Amino acid sequence: MELELEKQTEFEPQGLMAGNLDTPHPRLRLHRGFHSSYLPNDRDVIVYLPPGYEQNPERSYPVFYMHDGQNLFDPHTSFLEGRTWQVREQADAAIEAGEVEPLIIVGVYNTAARIDEYTSERDSQRGGGEADKYGLLLTRELMPWIASQYRVRRDRESTGLGGSSLGGLVTLYLGLKYPAIFGRLAVMSPSVWWAHKSILSYVNEHSPQVWEKPRLWLDVGDHEGRKTLRDAEQLARRLKVNGWIPGQTLTFERAEGGTHDETSWAARVRPMLGFLFPVE
Repeated sequence: MELELEKQTEFEPQGLMAGNLDTPHPRLRLHRGFHSSYLPNDRDVIVYLPPGYEQNPERSYPVFYMHDGQNLFDPHTSFLEGRTWQVREQADAAIEAGEVEPLIIVGVYNTAARIDEYTSERDSQRGGGEADKYGLLLTRELMPWIASQYRVRRDRESTGLGGSSLGGLVTLYLGLKYPAIFGRLAVMSPSVWWAHKSILSYVNEHSPQVWEKPRLWLDVGDHEGRKTLRDAEQLARRLKVNGWIPGQTLTFERAEGGTHDETSWAARVRPMLGFLFPVE
């Protein structure tokens, strides 16, 4: 692992300073071309630093890893140009209002193999099934590298994972696969339908092995389609049966007027962060 970590730090010799030139805000740091030994595609990584990070050099912070990183902060890289999740703006507002503990947010850009990397089961027509390798990239390569560059806390309660659509699906899958690593999960508009709703069986099979349930935010927009809404409601029921407690370890939000896009997810970032990383 030490050799792997040393290799990873070579991909950007300029370190933190290189990130300021290519982002829309000085507290966003862009790292280009992160390389993995588990998956063939390199990917960019963008890091949000909370207000006061530079002024408090002795302080360490919780860390929240999010998929589809190019859609979170930068309007020029977003899937729909100009429309992002506004994660920096939402996190700043929540932190400054005292709703959310100051935290570091790591956006992991997707690649051309997004469907493969965000699904654990292979579909005969759509492909997929590389989520286990993606999980190794996150837990064995990216997370140690982030810890070597930034002042993150590495305990379970301080580490979160989140995403939407297939990103929500892979969040739940990896959250249950690595319950000793991820204690906070954001499962937004999850693609429950993938592989004949195999995630529901996975929840049933793995939940009994997870003694301490991760704190889990689940949501869906009520304008995403009746099938998507029913699937999310079914997942919420499955989680409750398997030990998640509404209001304590589980929030299920039906977003009024919510659709399956960046604008709708942006509107849910602040309450999601407030549930997962509240000021204690």
